[in-house]
Amino acid sequence: MDGQGIAPADMAAGKLIGSLPVEVESVQALAASLTTSDHIPTRYIRPEAESEPVIILGADEDDIPVIDVRKLLDPELSDAESSKLHLACQNWGFFKLINHGVPEEVIQRMMFVVEEFFKLPLDEKMLFKHPGQLDGYGKLLLFSDEQKLDWVDILYFYTSPLRLRKIGLWPTKPSTFRDAFDEYSMEVKKLANCLLGFMAKNLGLAPAEMARMLENGAQSVRINCYPPCPEDKKVLGLSPHSDASFLTLVLQVNDVQGLQIRRNDKWFPVKPLPGAFVANIADALEILSNGKYKSIEHRAVTNAEKERFSIAAFHGPNTDAIIEPHSELILEDEPLYKSLDYESYMKLFYASKLDGKNFLGRMKLNK
Repeated sequence: MDGQGIAPADMAAGKLIGSLPVEVESVQALAASLTTSDHIPTRYIRPEAESEPVIILGADEDDIPVIDVRKLLDPELSDAESSKLHLACQNWGFFKLINHGVPEEVIQRMMFVVEEFFKLPLDEKMLFKHPGQLDGYGKLLLFSDEQKLDWVDILYFYTSPLRLRKIGLWPTKPSTFRDAFDEYSMEVKKLANCLLGFMAKNLGLAPAEMARMLENGAQSVRINCYPPCPEDKKVLGLSPHSDASFLTLVLQVNDVQGLQIRRNDKWFPVKPLPGAFVANIADALEILSNGKYKSIEHRAVTNAEKERFSIAAFHGPNTDAIIEPHSELILEDEPLYKSLDYESYMKLFYASKLDGKNFLGRMKLNK
């Protein structure tokens, strides 16, 4: 994200003071107006989308590790599955979650309201666009008329702590949206907290200490709609980046592939697995672990024929936390990262360009 400085109080209030009132057409509306012979606007053309190598996986080839949450919680199977989780965090930074405990009916309701919202006429969706706010419909962080754009329309909301919720800005169409979104965000937060407890234990930290950091912990949710693009090889649905928080949980709403992670300097596709979440380590957890767990650069690509939806829930510590390497994980090594209070940390994130792991690089101590 190309950004400008945001005061901590403004960040906490979900405001984008200094963000320019840049008007950008809905990508859904743009996609609907294009024919197969039309060229897309130059602001969406990304030469790197075609130039960087992508690994082609065979139909029977595995992608990222799969973690079974039911086994994590089973006293007889927990140690083995927890070791598998530890290796996934160390070697991949991405993994899928099955038997995760989020009720299927909660997921189905959420998927339904997402797809129904994006079926609304544009003028009805625009009622939930809130200029100067992070919360709402449209684009995230637009700062110039020249800025390159991602091929995506989004809904973005703070969901935790409760004092940051702005339910009055949540969509009222479909009529079940608010209830479905509230229930989904709470269930996913419980899952994230559970996983972070196991990760803390794997790192040699007390799970109770992690639980205290996560009490009233930060959560925000970004709902992505990637419309089909007739020149799909020339655009990006979401620019390469790593996430700022501790842990991200992504639900791929339909079976259209689009998520890719950078591995060995190539882009590695993540296959949708029905009913599963995709989890990834984020920057603040890399910092807390002093580099033992690493956040991974990822991006989204588009499809020429099919629309794709995903729901990303970002989970961090409470807003009073200090983002820094844990003292027990420094040991003989020196800390690799700076120490910042949470609000200053998020201010720095929103002032950084969405460009690979550039943001985390700004948090590293010079050696």
